[in-house]
Amino acid sequence: MNWKFWSKKNKTTTAKKKKKSQTREWVDAIIFAVIAATLIRAFFIEAYTIPTPSMERSLLVGDFLFVSKVNYGARTPMTPIAFPFAHHTMPIIGTKAYWDGIELNYHRLPGFSDVKKGDVVVFNYPMEADSPFFRPVDKRENYIKRCQGTPGDTISLVDAQVYVNGKAAPNPPGEQTDYVITTTGTDLNPQALDDLHINNYEGGPPTMTKESAAAVRAFSNVKEVKQNIAIKNLRDGSIFPNSQSTAKDHQYNWNVDNFGPVIIPKKGWTVKLDSLTLPIYRRSITVYEGNKLEVVGNDILINGKKTDSYTFKMNYYWMMGDNRHDSLDSRFWGFVPEDHIVGKALFIWMSWDDNASFFSKIRWSRLFRGIH
Repeated sequence: MNWKFWSKKNKTTTAKKKKKSQTREWVDAIIFAVIAATLIRAFFIEAYTIPTPSMERSLLVGDFLFVSKVNYGARTPMTPIAFPFAHHTMPIIGTKAYWDGIELNYHRLPGFSDVKKGDVVVFNYPMEADSPFFRPVDKRENYIKRCQGTPGDTISLVDAQVYVNGKAAPNPPGEQTDYVITTTGTDLNPQALDDLHINNYEGGPPTMTKESAAAVRAFSNVKEVKQNIAIKNLRDGSIFPNSQSTAKDHQYNWNVDNFGPVIIPKKGWTVKLDSLTLPIYRRSITVYEGNKLEVVGNDILINGKKTDSYTFKMNYYWMMGDNRHDSLDSRFWGFVPEDHIVGKALFIWMSWDDNASFFSKIRWSRLFRGIH
């Protein structure tokens, strides 16, 4: 540093700044791009890919989406030390892409709206709080489903129809389920089934929308097309809350098509705890809200204090896939806490069909299509 700043000579003879080398310019540009892209992904918008058929036929495998972080308000970083552009696992080497030695509390910036019923939402998979992953909230796998229930709603399913607060919920245009097709003995035309986007015909129960089912009923060699619906009161041990409970708690005769009713927790709502409600809300109380819950004889203890109720600290949501018989969703593992919400799916910017011929791999009709 030149301490003779008052000297006129020194002002006029100050050495010119050295010009940056080309390497330095490239390094600075890369650092700036990484920081800018990281901030955009964290707080504004991020690209995602649909890897599974759980949202068909609303979203297809190979759809590339833009997901808005600002609609619901972006979360501030919860696991701040992480490798740029990697979610939870490093490419190729497969190691963790983050350091969980520092974890920050959940905070969310103001957004345009709350999560609404019918929104297609990206969220972190809640079950990765468990073994073998034990991942922090924001490093759990990204899932995409449709919100069917919001905080305080009562959700149920009757013969695959979703009911919210006792009223039938609107069915998404692309919703599909499994069907049983009975023919006169003549095989169905495979090309006709492909044209109707009917899946799994040869590998299992055919999956289709109601519109496709109506078209199949019109085939001359079809006697009956019937939804393959699970029987009421037929208990499925993989369905929530049985999937989260001990054997003695398996008291809910629910399945993938007939479920509930269940009240979705709302911040500030107090639930009475007993043998009926505890299996449903135990995970939210312990895993998501960080309390220690014990049952000693007939007594329920939360953080060492005897109680018969609990007041929730967070809002929760009920998420389901539009492909109702091929979706791992809230019917299997329960509620999605508000701190797991990532963003709202906006539109498809690219769609790629791996099974199509080379010149048909891009689904041109799906490009820049809004998500509803």
